[in-house]
Amino acid sequence: MKLAQKLDAYERLMRLDKPIGILLLLWPTLWALWIAGYGHPNWILVWIFVLGTVLMRSAGCVMNDLADRKFDAHVERTQNRPLVTGEVSAREALMLAAGLCLLAFGLVLFLNQRTIMLSFVALFLAASYPFSKRFIAIPQAYLGIAFGFGIPMAFATQVDAVPPLAWWMLAANILWAIAYDTEYAMVDREDDRKIGIRTSALLFGRFDVVAIMLCYAAMLAILVGVGMMLGRKWPYYLGLAVAAAIALYHYSLIHQRESTRCFRAFLHNNWLGAAVFCGLFASYLV
Repeated sequence: MKLAQKLDAYERLMRLDKPIGILLLLWPTLWALWIAGYGHPNWILVWIFVLGTVLMRSAGCVMNDLADRKFDAHVERTQNRPLVTGEVSAREALMLAAGLCLLAFGLVLFLNQRTIMLSFVALFLAASYPFSKRFIAIPQAYLGIAFGFGIPMAFATQVDAVPPLAWWMLAANILWAIAYDTEYAMVDREDDRKIGIRTSALLFGRFDVVAIMLCYAAMLAILVGVGMMLGRKWPYYLGLAVAAAIALYHYSLIHQRESTRCFRAFLHNNWLGAAVFCGLFASYLV
């Protein structure tokens, strides 16, 4: 295989061609950075967290495909992934994941001791998430913890503490992850049932749409409470109102459970996270 083809396979293995995962991981981290930084986070820290997010999401995708390579061949949406087609070997993937994690840890070494300690928890969550689908009925909740762990790390690096507010924000992110990843799981529901993978789409069954909307509602309710605790101004709540409107739009996409529209709803969650951040950002300007 030519070098260009190998690099392309690595890129697809890391999902750099599909940045939605990076964005869903990044938005809650940015929420926390802005709140912990009182609206003026250190820009060096912001860039460290942005780069760390890209590296750890890429590593997480590689580790996920390593764990799922025997299942992916039986799922229509994933049967062309590089580990399934043989474009990348398991050994190469393992070395790539290790290299990405080392680069991310190198960035963490510029931060304080509390954040360094939390980074080991973040690594454990990223490495163990792929296996949670074998044992946990709702692995989307585990994903929410893994994707939201930048929240306590953002507080730790700026105020050298993880206050209760950070855990409330993490809880909101868990609910958001259950919502958007259930939309994602609805796409593969029948394939997952056949191969024995556990997902929230299978757990919720005919109540899947109701569960998604309740998770959106609970997430936004927690974020309203966060705003009240912080004394945020009206732009913050306007951002949450826009996010609520986006969640209602997602209902229009998923209520008939058509795979293509469910996947569109999943991808559209980027705008929900962006709406929350824009409202938060603007609230520190007024």
